[in-house]
Amino acid sequence: MAATKKVLGTVLAGGEGKRLMPLTLDRAKPAVPFGGQYRLIDFALSNLINSGLRQIVVLTQYKSHSLDRHISTLWRLSGMLNSYVTSIPAQQRLGKRWYLGSADAILQNLNLVRDERPDYIVVVGADHVYRMDFEQMIEAHIASGAECTVAAIRQPISLANQFGVIDVDPARPTAIREFLEKPSDPTGLPDAPDEVLASMGNYVFTTEALVEAVLADGGNEDSKHDMGGDIVPYFVERGTAGVYDMKDNEVPGSTPRDRYYWRDVGTIESYFDAHQDLISVLPIFNLYNDAWPIYSRQDNMPPAKFTRDARGTLSTVIDSIVSLGSVISGAHIERSVLGARTVVESGALLTDSIVFDHARIAAGATVRRAIIDKNVVVEPGAAIGVEPEADRRRGFVVTDTGITVVGKGVRVTRD
Repeated sequence: MAATKKVLGTVLAGGEGKRLMPLTLDRAKPAVPFGGQYRLIDFALSNLINSGLRQIVVLTQYKSHSLDRHISTLWRLSGMLNSYVTSIPAQQRLGKRWYLGSADAILQNLNLVRDERPDYIVVVGADHVYRMDFEQMIEAHIASGAECTVAAIRQPISLANQFGVIDVDPARPTAIREFLEKPSDPTGLPDAPDEVLASMGNYVFTTEALVEAVLADGGNEDSKHDMGGDIVPYFVERGTAGVYDMKDNEVPGSTPRDRYYWRDVGTIESYFDAHQDLISVLPIFNLYNDAWPIYSRQDNMPPAKFTRDARGTLSTVIDSIVSLGSVISGAHIERSVLGARTVVESGALLTDSIVFDHARIAAGATVRRAIIDKNVVVEPGAAIGVEPEADRRRGFVVTDTGITVVGKGVRVTRD
């Protein structure tokens, strides 16, 4: 496929991520750390690179400095002819306005399409956690003759009201009959009545058709200029929209437990739950698949270190991920994910939590069911996540399910 057809990868990375506040207070949603050493965008870019794509543009907009820096320092395809991953900031090419939606982001960057002249364009989101071989999807798109193909993953019909749902034609199971936004009473699949196909936010387009679609959408004042809400229905009405079922995607090295894993981490709860999926003995999502690696930064740091404290108390770490450069001294850590250069001191208790880079959990501190952003210091004897109402009074975000979130650079004092 790659030798005969030219494909441009386009990553939509302008999301504001309001539902992830305060983690997105001064960073774009795709730049939010994940899994200790990754950023959310690393999953989309790793999937595209592993699928053989070598021309990839990342369309950024909202507070993109850390995201742009991450892409420029990590995602360099040196030594490959006409191979690149590059971030493209919003440039107001069509007037004094920013992107009005994901389709408008494509419209405002059609110069990139004219420069590369690809046969097909793969458009993906930048804030989902999953593995996928896009080459297989591209081949299915070409074979089908569709102008637009939407990647979809099977979900229980009871969860249909949380997704954009694809209603397929029983006579043509790969053809989209209707695109339903969070339906309350959808029809199940012909081969699985208790399941629906939920859009993954990943698309393959025949280039000429996509250009025509976004140009038409740009002139429609009633449009929200959204890929899923406006562009896909455009192709459905033309009868040229197809669906690619994720169950047909075979990723090397995947296990039966994580083969069809996909999670939208757009809320604090889903972000937290996705981390819990990483840490069991047989993880629901396996970071250790060498056949389909998730690429990330390669900082020059020492290994993580686990020591006794001055009194000889052992460090205990259970069902957890601890990143490079971290030092754990006589503390207890359980069901947690720690970023690089994290320090957890003597007698500290850290359970069911996510800790970002350069945080320090001081001696005797307690952190439970919390997300701790980078450069946070939890002072000796302080507690986070123990009393949600007390956390709210101190100005911390606490979700309905009791997850406390501490923003970047905060010092948490002992009451």
